[in-house]
Amino acid sequence: MDEQADIHGSYWLDTAPPGDPAPPLEGPLTVDVAVVGAGVAGLSTAWELARRGRSVAVLEAHRIAAGVTGHTTAKLSAQHTLVYDRLRRTRGREAARLYARSQTDAIRHAAQTAVELGVDCEWEDTDAYTYAEDPARTDELKTEAEAAREAGLPAEYVTGTDLPFPVAGAVRVTGQAQFHPRKYLLAVADDIRRLGGTIHEHSRVTGLDEGEPCELTVESPASTTKVTARSVVVATHYPVFDRALLFTRLSPRRELVLTAPLDADRAPRGMYITQEQNTRSVRTAPLPDGRRLLIVTGEHFTPGTGGDVEERFERLAAWATDRFGDLSFSHRWATQDNDSTDSVPLVGPLHPGSRHAYVATGFGGWGMSTGIMAGRLLSERITGRDCAWSDLYDPRRIASVVREGAAFLKQQADAARHFVGDRLPSATGPSVDEIAPGDGAVVHVSGERRAVHRDESGQLHAVSARCTHLGCLVAFNRAERAWECPCHGSRFDVQGKVIQGPAQQPLERKEL
Repeated sequence: MDEQADIHGSYWLDTAPPGDPAPPLEGPLTVDVAVVGAGVAGLSTAWELARRGRSVAVLEAHRIAAGVTGHTTAKLSAQHTLVYDRLRRTRGREAARLYARSQTDAIRHAAQTAVELGVDCEWEDTDAYTYAEDPARTDELKTEAEAAREAGLPAEYVTGTDLPFPVAGAVRVTGQAQFHPRKYLLAVADDIRRLGGTIHEHSRVTGLDEGEPCELTVESPASTTKVTARSVVVATHYPVFDRALLFTRLSPRRELVLTAPLDADRAPRGMYITQEQNTRSVRTAPLPDGRRLLIVTGEHFTPGTGGDVEERFERLAAWATDRFGDLSFSHRWATQDNDSTDSVPLVGPLHPGSRHAYVATGFGGWGMSTGIMAGRLLSERITGRDCAWSDLYDPRRIASVVREGAAFLKQQADAARHFVGDRLPSATGPSVDEIAPGDGAVVHVSGERRAVHRDESGQLHAVSARCTHLGCLVAFNRAERAWECPCHGSRFDVQGKVIQGPAQQPLERKEL
């Protein structure tokens, strides 16, 4: 970890072909369906609709399959830690069965899609495990295994794994998969184009008029223009439109990822996760030289509240080295997910009054299977077909929010604490002179809070410290050189440019 100059960013972005560049939108466009966001959910939705003969346009603020999807751990699994026992208790046995069916259907569909498109996306069938090292947690694992089995998954409780360290117990689900997400999605994007769809990168959607037809305002480097569509799908990970108030039901979290090559005989072949030790996730991927790439994830935190993220990377590296021996880390990155208050993603109408606008969000760290599931569900709804699990994922569900009131209230309390607390006067705080090279801090300048970063050359960069989403105070993530909002997870670079929504506008540049 000391020789960070030799460590790359996302492995998936580093090892996939660049793909054909998608031009920014330069003029008005009229289509059947406009999809906002070109991650796994957006591209899957557009592809399903294009196959059904609909004209589609995909609008992406940055690059396709390079945001959250390009920073995933890329597990395709219906086993989502301890979700089935919770679903059985809060939504009923039928809901748990529908959840298992929908996720399993997505995995099978992805496998068929890879074959149909002829893409080498390093597909591997494997087993998924949720494990614990603490013997006190074995009872909940046994209960989860029974609930998952009752929901229709090939699940069982086991005490042995192919991890190089002992576990107290685990839930094993067979017939799951892992793959290279960017290689898969670049092939999907190419087929969208072949079917007549258009994809536009560097085209940020900033407005939505839900008329008949709908109208989107799109800003690209050269112009601001309009897209007219019968239906609109918002697949931006965190919704960029607040009219549905979905930000009250979503909690953002960030996790760190490290990779290192391993000899094949030392590499576990299953996919593993534990909620212990602030989450630890393990899987491996094939390397061209016959070795395996160990992918370790963990150290989750709310954006803007992670403290010293470099220390978190060090803890994750120490954990991996302790369990897998000496490692030479090759890549490191961070991923961001959104948890819904009731543990079920929000896929369906954008808000109760929506007739032609849809959303897919709240994937809870399981975006690969859920994104593909969302594409199938939304394409069915838009083309007027029935989907057995539409009601399960419907964002308009109210009874579920009531049942999960504690999680809902906690999310609001956390956001309110930052929103109100940031406005209280503070007598202490760093000065500009105290900011070290490579670091950043929120400082008081002329009675105003400003977010100030000092680059490695000593030059200062100052922007407004108020997130442009709802005005919470940002905090600096030194490891990733980014300003992060603790309320709803918006992220900005040191110049104030939006990296990740729901914020749509940059932080205003300030003078010192």
